[in-house]
Amino acid sequence: MHTQQIWSALDRQVADGRIPGYVAAVRRDGVTAVQASGLRSFDTDAPPMREDTPFRIASLCKPLAAALTLSLMEDGLLRLDDEIRRWLPELAEPAVLRRPDGALSDTVRADRPITVAHLLTMTAGWGVLFDECALQSAIEEQGIGSGPVPPQMTGDEFIRRLAQLPLAFQPGTGWLYDTSFKVLSVLLDRVSDLSLGELVAQRITGPLGMADTGFWTAADRLPTAYRPTPDGVELIALPDGAFTQPPQFEELSCGLVSSGPDLLRFFSALADGGDPVLSPESVRMMTTDSLTVEQRRQALPILGAGVSWGLGTAVDVAAVRPWMRPGRWGWMGGTGTTGHVAPDGSVAVFLSQRELADAQDGFDEFWTAVEGPTSLPGCSAVST
Repeated sequence: MHTQQIWSALDRQVADGRIPGYVAAVRRDGVTAVQASGLRSFDTDAPPMREDTPFRIASLCKPLAAALTLSLMEDGLLRLDDEIRRWLPELAEPAVLRRPDGALSDTVRADRPITVAHLLTMTAGWGVLFDECALQSAIEEQGIGSGPVPPQMTGDEFIRRLAQLPLAFQPGTGWLYDTSFKVLSVLLDRVSDLSLGELVAQRITGPLGMADTGFWTAADRLPTAYRPTPDGVELIALPDGAFTQPPQFEELSCGLVSSGPDLLRFFSALADGGDPVLSPESVRMMTTDSLTVEQRRQALPILGAGVSWGLGTAVDVAAVRPWMRPGRWGWMGGTGTTGHVAPDGSVAVFLSQRELADAQDGFDEFWTAVEGPTSLPGCSAVST
């Protein structure tokens, strides 16, 4: 594998002031390489990026959540068609809006139970509504919307507040982003006698040796968080203790920090069949398109053209962009992170701390460079 073109493309983003630094990791043709470049903030006195620097990975958590869920399924602790009310009785009888943009009082009963599969495919009826409407306003008022940090409450309190609001559509009939994975996190926490953090450590990070992945890390290790503005970037003010102390709500929609080598180990393990985390059949289920044509249309603003959704991960269904291939899978995080597996088993991960301007922002230069011819000096190998 040759990677100089990849590092050069990313170094140009640092030189141009788009990002202060990054960590990238690539596996192809039997060779694995990791590159750390730049600084952990735009402050010229900031520490340099290190290969093991932990980043807030945001929605790049979702493939890990899916792998954890499927691992529990392999041990018989739950099934895709299990009704979530078994563990979440608060959500046993949800109301459903007649119209997603309708009044909160204009509802009907759900005509089918919500299942674990609905959560993994994000077809349960909860999620981010981009148009102004009563439901989205109520979500924000309750403090249970999507953002750069998990909701500032316990998982039980999150479920209690969510249960007060109707679904946007009948379970299984539409697609909305993110909230289902917050619900899934509470469900997984209740499935066993272990906390969600203990489950993640026991079934994902421990077996794979992902020492830099968890729900929090030392404050002096985290890169400074930024968001784009018309004139450049600005600092993101995170709540006190966010990602630097144990959270009230351990959740797997956006709650993890992780490093480039750790995520490369995770994606490489699944690319190679799943061991020691999953069976090949579970990996196949996770990375197979699960949406209808109409659901894919609803998902277009988030997923983009030529992309559908499996169980906790995006799946390419058409080669709309030069780097896309049918069967390629992975996802991205709104804090500036991405990781994908190609049909040939190659893996690429890119981590920055510049929040995306929108769902399609941020990674074209990286994936263009990953796809193109390159050379490989000055980078280190990691075990996967």
